Amino acid sequence: MLAFTRFTPAPDLANGAWTGPWVAPGFPFDRLIASWNADTPPGSHITVELQGTTSEGARTGWYALGLWAFDDADFQRTSVRDQTDALGGVAVDTFLAVRPLGSYRLRVTSSGGAHGSPSVRMVSALATVGDATVARPSAPVAHRAVELIVPPYCQHVHAGAYPELDGGGAAWCSPTSTAMVVAYWDAGPTEADLAWIDPALADPQVVHAARFTYDHDYGGCGNWPFNTAYAAQYGLDAFVTQLRSLREAESFVDAGIPLVASIVAGPDELDGFALPDGTAGHLVVIVGFTAEGDPIVNDPAADANDTVRRVYDRAQFERAWVGGSGGVVYVITSSGTMLPPSEGNW
Repeated sequence: MLAFTRFTPAPDLANGAWTGPWVAPGFPFDRLIASWNADTPPGSHITVELQGTTSEGARTGWYALGLWAFDDADFQRTSVRDQTDALGGVAVDTFLAVRPLGSYRLRVTSSGGAHGSPSVRMVSALATVGDATVARPSAPVAHRAVELIVPPYCQHVHAGAYPELDGGGAAWCSPTSTAMVVAYWDAGPTEADLAWIDPALADPQVVHAARFTYDHDYGGCGNWPFNTAYAAQYGLDAFVTQLRSLREAESFVDAGIPLVASIVAGPDELDGFALPDGTAGHLVVIVGFTAEGDPIVNDPAADANDTVRRVYDRAQFERAWVGGSGGVVYVITSSGTMLPPSEGNW
């Protein structure tokens, strides 16, 4: 069961706070992922928090889901550890309930700086039952083959670069995937924005994405809402949600929208996978489908940009994605892009 809710806070919080309404998804949930699109002038940041109620009516305290700022000169964006109590806790970017909750609300608190206060365009939340997702192979939609022209970036060309940002290579699948989709929408950092990056490195926009998605407590670039918040800095609309199957992913690709997907796979569970030993968590970009319904994927774990494009077996990929992360995706679009019809999860 999945329930996605989008909120529009007051545009300029001006050192204040916005508290959203209580939301009851209609089922007991034990997992929640929030995401946001916010502009944070240098020196400012926002804090996104969650409060819930159990089915017995007990109210939780507030859990911090992220302290976010785009610029890192005066404030280090971060998740918050050690928040677990008798009712729940936060694992980097995901709230996990000890006992299922019946309702929740979000709060966004603004901390202004010398250059102005943050503004928040959108906050969203996905409530779900974490252990209820079963990956059942879906039949493809009968249509012609489709493939979006998403630039292929390889994460491994940056291996060992910028150790303070988790060292590139295997650690940068998420910002590399995010950078691909941001570039697809003709958005992203300017040449001036990239001037601090070693000119010997290929695809500097990947390095830029790694720096400005980096979670300083987690020590990595894989925080899901930090990646969508990064994309939103370039006028894009972006959020994290879960899809139920590749049929739903097909509807996005048919609408011209590539998806960043989180997968988990053991050795030999995904034929042709760029990581033959498998992965406990990896991000790729779904860019199309063959006429047979197999997903065409830009997999940043390839050895070079010209081998990033992969075609994976539909059933195997669906098990790795829906059965692995529950079908987590980053949905990143140009502002105003019409999304396909939804059954409540976007």
